[in-house]
Amino acid sequence: MTSGEEREAAGGLHGMSAEEFRRAGHGLIDWIAEYLEGVEGRRVMPEVRPGSLYDALPGEAPERGEAWESIARDVDALIMPSVTHWQSPDFHGFFPCNNSYPSVLGELLSAGLGINGFLWQCSPAITELEMRVMNWLGKAVGLPGEFLFAERHAEAAACVTREAGAGGGGGVIHGTASEAVLTAMVAARHRVERGGAGGEGALTVYASSQAHSSVTKAAMVAGVGREGVRLIGVDGSLAMRADELERTMRADIAAGRRPMLVCATVGTTSTGAVDPVGAVARAARRAAASAREISGAGAVPGAGAGAGAGGVWVHVDAAFAGAACVCPEHRWLLEGVEEADSFNFNPHKWLLTNFDCSAFWTRDARALSESLSINPEYLRNKASEAREVVDYRDWQVPLGRRFRALKLWFVMRRFGLEGLRAHVREHVRLGELFEGLARGDERFEVPTPRLLSLVCVRLRAGDEATARVLERANASGRGLFTGSVVPIGAGGENRRVIRVAIGATRTRERHVRAAWELLSKAAE
Repeated sequence: MTSGEEREAAGGLHGMSAEEFRRAGHGLIDWIAEYLEGVEGRRVMPEVRPGSLYDALPGEAPERGEAWESIARDVDALIMPSVTHWQSPDFHGFFPCNNSYPSVLGELLSAGLGINGFLWQCSPAITELEMRVMNWLGKAVGLPGEFLFAERHAEAAACVTREAGAGGGGGVIHGTASEAVLTAMVAARHRVERGGAGGEGALTVYASSQAHSSVTKAAMVAGVGREGVRLIGVDGSLAMRADELERTMRADIAAGRRPMLVCATVGTTSTGAVDPVGAVARAARRAAASAREISGAGAVPGAGAGAGAGGVWVHVDAAFAGAACVCPEHRWLLEGVEEADSFNFNPHKWLLTNFDCSAFWTRDARALSESLSINPEYLRNKASEAREVVDYRDWQVPLGRRFRALKLWFVMRRFGLEGLRAHVREHVRLGELFEGLARGDERFEVPTPRLLSLVCVRLRAGDEATARVLERANASGRGLFTGSVVPIGAGGENRRVIRVAIGATRTRERHVRAAWELLSKAAE
């Protein structure tokens, strides 16, 4: 036996033998199950000083491989003391980041298969499962048919060569909503530059003052820059003012700028405000029409009658709230989406699918794929050249992609739409419960409308008192909340709020009541 064969027999080429992998894997599955079942008893946010883990780890990598048992022990000894427990039922900060046992198994299978699915040819299963699952999910939340792949694969694959409209759409799984808005922005830039509307002026992006910071960051990455972002004012409910959007766009056009994308938010991060998607799209379309009149340009290629704002791309960011649309009673959130070009929400926030899994649909797959396509010789193949397939490398910024659809497929099959609806509805009920508890205490106020399971509260005593309560509650380790600063009241003055985002997989009524008790006592 050669030295290489000896190493392989001992597991050296793979880090461990198949039998060792089975033992370690079984042990790790047991560890994960025990962790998740017992996470409720852990302090939510670790009490460690910055740099504690960094300083505890060796400065150099080991020269010789270590036993798995030693590595596993260090997970408990070194890693876990610095972990913030996002799966804790007492985690109410940021937005939920759900997982579930079926989704963890899907991630495990994806890692085990180890496929990089940037082309259909790389592994047809990655592409075709994702196409079908994205259609399932799009139908489940009530998206119009033009955002979905055609039912027959040949027609679905051909969508990239068609003009926007029926049969010209489809969905893709990105990592985050930040990737989705960047992808939409690149497609928007391509469409505007292809259409030639508005001359050679600076490209401009629009979103509300309450939109996620990822819009500005995407503009920075896409070459638009911070100076190319217009943050539009909001009304009393903190939703974008469509009239102000139109006035701002018209002024920019008159000044020689080229509007390219409007991002409407359905469920802002701070308060859950919902922009009026239809009114926003119509305002953008009217303003864009004035640009064509000024330039003398005709219709923008690819921008059909129903495609967004006449050349200006309208993207809908529903990262958190979109999941609620699996319940028909919450589909009012999608009003006007038929006038948008793309729509995105994150199953990894509230649909029991572990991070990362961000669902993005477009009705103009041609503009999207053209804007991101590059075709070196080493990526050429007969199926792609014949346009018989969808190559997801052309639907995203990176080339490589893992088999994310597996975990979403596992979740949708194991829970069923009925189970997903029950999950969302229970958390909405708990959001209503928490809101009622807060309104029943004269020390607190609920200054913005509750959206689903997101409730914002503040102390009537003011910003400093609100900040103190947030700090005390988080320092206790018995819960985690995040704060924000938002314009409140007739004067629209910025005020501090405490965000209570209910939605962790294991959160039950007792945890919500405990969260209220924690904040209430912190206010004493």
